[in-house]
Amino acid sequence: MTKVAWVTGAGSGIGEAAAIALAEMGMTVVLTGRTKAKLDAVAARIKAMGGTAHVKAADMGKAAAVQKVADFIQQKLGRLDVMVNNAGVNITERRWSNLSAEGVKELVDGNLTSAFHGVLAALPIMRAQKDGLFIHTASMAGRFVSPLSGAGYTASKHGVVAMSHSLNMEECANGIRSTVMCPGEVRTPILDKRPNKLSEKELAEMVQPEDCGALIKFLASQPPHVCINEVLITPTRNRSYLAQMQRKL
Repeated sequence: MTKVAWVTGAGSGIGEAAAIALAEMGMTVVLTGRTKAKLDAVAARIKAMGGTAHVKAADMGKAAAVQKVADFIQQKLGRLDVMVNNAGVNITERRWSNLSAEGVKELVDGNLTSAFHGVLAALPIMRAQKDGLFIHTASMAGRFVSPLSGAGYTASKHGVVAMSHSLNMEECANGIRSTVMCPGEVRTPILDKRPNKLSEKELAEMVQPEDCGALIKFLASQPPHVCINEVLITPTRNRSYLAQMQRKL
């Protein structure tokens, strides 16, 4: 039996690393994101290593498009073992002084609504087979409030954390597990939205996408009777901690 994984936001960063890691485990991987060319490149990497990947481009903010991907998985692949709910966004204008209604909508749609769409589409498949694992990419901002991430991003990622724990409360009777992964700074394209450019040294000291891929592989390798509810993963040289230590008491 070949297991099936669905990875969203799979064109780069954590999503790309997750797709590669799950393919290394022998899973058939379904790649979803908004940019087909990026998904095709990831699929080519997987196929070059002898794996199987299906490209299904979709905007996770649109429920009908997400459902079409789930329908393909159910009809063509027949099962869904792991869903990596990874699609996410941030914006440059983060402070209340320059935050707009449009910015808030972009953040909530891109981080929280999209995650709900993925769960709603995948749940019927997992319920029917009485088995399945969700892995959601939230953020340290989903646990700790900081002006660095911005009010909208922080609130939306808190929502993802709550969503994941609520899944375990309601769906454990159906053999479904949900893990929320809360990374600190990770070197991904989303950092391009930072108001201040980061140095190469700062980027090198961050968690790398491949580190998250290795964690996702570990989570996906756990037996069905084990649920890892939440994981925090941060750089050893944590810039948030260092900034706090430099503050005067």
